[in-house]
Parts: sequence; C-alpha cells; structure tokens
Amino acid sequence: MATTDQTVSGVPGRYASALFELATEEKATEEVSRQLNIFQAAIDQSEDLGRLVRSPVFSSEDQIAALTAVAGQLGITGATLNFLKLAAKNRRLSVLPEMIKAYATILATSKGEIAGEVTSAEPLSADQLNDLKAALKSSLGRDVALSTRVDGSILGGLIVKVGSRMMDNSLKTKLQTLKIAMKGTA
Repeated sequence: MATTDQTVSGVPGRYASALFELATEEKATEEVSRQLNIFQAAIDQSEDLGRLVRSPVFSSEDQIAALTAVAGQLGITGATLNFLKLAAKNRRLSVLPEMIKAYATILATSKGEIAGEVTSAEPLSADQLNDLKAALKSSLGRDVALSTRVDGSILGGLIVKVGSRMMDNSLKTKLQTLKIAMKGTA
C-alpha cells in the first residue's frame, strides 16, 4: 500500500494511514480530505493558528480547546475533528502539515493518481487549476491530485511539486538567479 512510500513514512505516515483507514470505513475519504485542506489553509493564513500548531509551549488541553473552537468555525467535524484532537492530545500537532500531505498522498494513490502541491502568490481559479492538472497529466501520463498553497513571498509564478520533482517558476527565484548572475559579471 502507499504507506511504504517515502512521503508517507514516520509519524506523519502512521497517523495519515490510520485516518485514511477510518475514513475508508466511514466512506468519507473525500470529505476528510476536504476538511483537512480547509484546516491547512487556515494554518497558512493565520499566524496565531500556525503558532498554536507548531509551538510546544501550549498544553494539549489548551490546543484541544482552541482546535475545537477553530474547527467549529471552519465546519470541521467527525473523524477529521477527532483526528485533530488526537494529534493534540498525543503532542503531535507540530507535524500536522506533514500528516495532511501524507493523507493527500495516500488518497491520491488509492485513486491511481499522483499527489502534488502547487504554491502560488495568489489563489488560483478553478480554470487555472484544471489547466495545470491537464498540463501535468500530459507531461506525466497520470492524473495529479493537487493541493494548493498561497505564499505571497514568491511574488508571482508557480512552484509545483509532484513526487520527487519540483518546478520552481516563481518570480522570487528568477530574481535571485538574476542577482547571482549579475554579481558574477561585476
């Protein structure tokens, strides 16, 4: 199964595999994935939530209380909420983003797809995502399940990661490359 893959090994892989098995039993794999993506987007957008997830300073009780409140606001329920609480109880929230990626990889593999991630400076439209998926499918020969991230620091362009491959076409990287090239000519 997918758990032997490098990207789903260790603690994140074990937690993601357990969640996937539970979601499969409940016939809710897609819903769990949707809710995990919503929570990851909230972590990416909220500095305070990111700090809560990463910092060992907060007690597990405080983390569980905060997660329950945030999950209520985001509409996260059922197995996904219980998963978040368990991760907090076991002091594993610091690897939650890796668990979410591992879950996406396991889900994609179960559907015969490759998991990938695209980072953009601004949110991508549905048409842009569909075009990117089509281009990746023609290049790789397989469907790609893309998760999205928004990172304003890349300024523009895209960073696409699929498996062990990465294409960095961000404006930030192009400017850094130009800066290095200009230093070499001085």
